[in-house]
Amino acid sequence: MDLSQNEWAAMHRSKKETILLDVRTLEEYNQGHIPNAKLIDIQNPPNFLHELELLNPSKIYLVYCRSGARSSQACILMKNKGIENCFNLLGGINQWNGEIVT
Repeated sequence: MDLSQNEWAAMHRSKKETILLDVRTLEEYNQGHIPNAKLIDIQNPPNFLHELELLNPSKIYLVYCRSGARSSQACILMKNKGIENCFNLLGGINQWNGEIVT
């Protein structure tokens, strides 16, 4: 499910059990990411699919990338793996106005 910047941030603030997933490359992640985000690079498919197997399907995942395209694809893959509670950040980190760690 796609969420606006405000909806995504509100869910992150209100639900203690959310897990942030950054699906960009390591280089992009190192240039700046949302605090406490776990990196799982969707452009490395074997590793990405392996990492999905390790995720707890009962958790809530907030997923983002640079613009929202890769994270949307990641949410589709996650749902195919039985992870129903995953939410894509529309506009990605490009439009994020919250805290960023560099």
